[in-house]
Amino acid sequence: MMLIPTHHFRDIERKPEYLQPEKCVPPPQPGPVGTMWFIRDGCGIACAIVTWFLVLYAEFVVLFVMLLPSRDYVYSIINGIVFNLLAFLALASHCRAMLTDPGAVPKGNATKEFIESLQLKPGQVVYKCPKCCSIKPDRAHHCSVCKRCIRKMDHHCPWVNNCVGENNQKYFVLFTMYIALISLHALIMVGFHFLHCFEEDWTNQQQAYGLPRQGAAEARISMEKKQPLKVRSTECSSFSPPTTVILLILLCFEGLLFLIFTSVMFGTQVHSICTDETGIERLKRKHQPREHRGSWKAVKETFGGNFSLNWFNPFSRPCDPEPLNDRAWVRQVASLSDTDNTETTEEQSEERKDEDSVEL
Repeated sequence: MMLIPTHHFRDIERKPEYLQPEKCVPPPQPGPVGTMWFIRDGCGIACAIVTWFLVLYAEFVVLFVMLLPSRDYVYSIINGIVFNLLAFLALASHCRAMLTDPGAVPKGNATKEFIESLQLKPGQVVYKCPKCCSIKPDRAHHCSVCKRCIRKMDHHCPWVNNCVGENNQKYFVLFTMYIALISLHALIMVGFHFLHCFEEDWTNQQQAYGLPRQGAAEARISMEKKQPLKVRSTECSSFSPPTTVILLILLCFEGLLFLIFTSVMFGTQVHSICTDETGIERLKRKHQPREHRGSWKAVKETFGGNFSLNWFNPFSRPCDPEPLNDRAWVRQVASLSDTDNTETTEEQSEERKDEDSVEL
C-alpha cells in the first residue's frame, strides 16, 4: 500500500465530472491471448520505417561496397558475420520494443462497481486518470500518444513507436546497444577501407609509372594530360569511385550520428534501471515514500533473472511483473499531525498539482 502526503482536492473545481465514476464506461473485454500491441501513430510509424531503412542502407554499403569486392575472404567473412548478426539482433530488438505491451493499465476500470469492490477504509484513496478513465497504480503515467496509462513509464520513443515501460525496457536497451555496436563497427570498417584503397591506389601508380614513392605524385600530374592512367582495383569497390565515396561518406555520417545518440540513450536507460527511477520520475523529482530495490535486483528483474546470455537475447522475456491486486490500486494518505514532515508534505503536495490524476 502506497503512503502519500495529504493534498487538496485541486481538481474538483477544474473538472468536477472526473470525480464521478458513474461516467466511466466499463472496461472492454480483454482480447485473445497473444494479441499484438501496436500504436497507430503516423509519426511513430514513419520513424520506425526510417530506422529500418537506415539499418538496411548500412547493410547494403557494408556488404556490396566494402566486403564483397574484397579479395581478403577471411576479413570479409568474419566482418560480414559479425555485422549481420548485430544488425539482426538490433532489428529484432526494435520489433520487440515496438510490438510489446509496455505495461498498460486496464482502460476504463475506474467504475463505481470496481471502486466499491476495493472497500476503501478511512484514509485510503485511489487515483483516477481523467484521460483514459483508469485507476492509476503507483508509478504509472499517462501517455498522450498511446492514450493509456503505462506502468513505470520512462518516455515515449517515436523511433520504436511505443512507450518504454515496465515490460519492454529490456528490448529498448538492447536496441540502443546493438545500434551503437553496428555503428561503431561500420565506422571502423570504413576507416580500414579508406586506408586500404589509398594505399593500394598509391602502390598501383608506382607500379604503373615505374617510379619510386617520392616521384609518383609528380609523374601522375605531368602524365595524366598526355595519357591518363586507367588503373582500377576491384578490391576497393565494384562501383565507380565517386559513387563509392558518396556512399561511404553517408555511411560515416549515419554511423557517427547514431553512435552518439544511441550511446547516450543506452547510458541513461542503464542509469534509470540501476537507480530504480524512470525518466519521468527523474524530471519531476517525485520523492514519494516507496520501496527502492537494490541496483542489482532491479537489473535482474529488467533483463530476466541472473546474468546469462539471455540478457542479450531479444527473444527472451524479462521477469514477469507482479500482478495488480487491490493493494496496488489503493494508496494511504499520510497524516499531517507529524509536524516534522509538514514542510515536506506541503512541498510534495505542490509538486502533485500538475499531475493528470484526480482523487476519489
